[in-house]
Amino acid sequence: MKPFMDSIIRTDLAQLLGQVGERKFSAHRYLVTGGAGFLGSWLCDFLSEANGVVECADDLSTGLTENIDHLESRSNFRFQKADVTQAKLNGTQHHAIIHMASHASPEEYQKRPIETLTVNSVGTLNLLELARKNDSIFLYTSTSEVYGDPSVIPTPESYWGNVSSIGPRSCYDEGKRFSEAICMAYFRTYGLDVRIVRIFNTYGPRLRADGFYGRALSRFIDQGLSGSAITVYGEGEQTRSFCYVTDTVRALLMALAEPRMKGEVVNVGNPNEITIMKLAEKIKDLTQTNSRITFHPRPPHDPQRRSPEITRVKEILGWSPAVSLEDGLRKTIDWFRERKQSGKVN
Repeated sequence: MKPFMDSIIRTDLAQLLGQVGERKFSAHRYLVTGGAGFLGSWLCDFLSEANGVVECADDLSTGLTENIDHLESRSNFRFQKADVTQAKLNGTQHHAIIHMASHASPEEYQKRPIETLTVNSVGTLNLLELARKNDSIFLYTSTSEVYGDPSVIPTPESYWGNVSSIGPRSCYDEGKRFSEAICMAYFRTYGLDVRIVRIFNTYGPRLRADGFYGRALSRFIDQGLSGSAITVYGEGEQTRSFCYVTDTVRALLMALAEPRMKGEVVNVGNPNEITIMKLAEKIKDLTQTNSRITFHPRPPHDPQRRSPEITRVKEILGWSPAVSLEDGLRKTIDWFRERKQSGKVN
């Protein structure tokens, strides 16, 4: 069967191209690590459609070839199966390196703590050296997890964090914090054009729900569509702020194109909090399921609240989220439903 991009993603991508514009990205060469993953594949799609030259590097430990196989026939796209902690990603000079490779699902990165720490330390160092040698822009996708369980809500970039360096989530939290620190060291020491984006919870098509890759939102959708119990950890009173994928990708592209982002760090996320329980109820309603909601022990060190302060990203990029939770959930549910009907595993 010929690889294809499904209609929901194709429509969203066309809107994204219209919002961000193509000219500033065309003819440039990009390296996207983790490019077969959820967010990375969206960036590969956009940059390829915008007539950039895209090199996608992914070891496929969490990424999926089905996210990018529709691109492999294009002359401006190349996939390299590579572990950024091992591979020598030399070769043609890149205008920008976008480092997105990392385990990101809590259950999954706790199963692979050493790999998670290594990709955000050795991997980041390798890529920074490549960027320094080629004078490339280096866009690092960090995370709201650098804040740990914050005492300041909404959380600004100036908050230093409340993170356990020895807890079960530390491999991800501290790995990302180390990456940020070494990025800024390269900025201060070599003047490298480093840009850091701290991404809050993002959802949408291509977010995995299978096994221990699934996040709460994608797991709830999958469970609702399957008619199985919707599993809430704890009492569901913890909050998260969910940003639709095209809003997050739009911010990443704007950060890539904006010179004032050099040496800066910004939060990217939707500041509207919702409790996990209300999210489960909303997804139950939208999927029109008879699934019951069940409660299970809450994982240790699970943050109580998550909400970004986005004043800084508004000032530097003029960005704010545009897709409502209701609209984003409907699109995401439709995507999951189409996959189920076609017999694909999410």
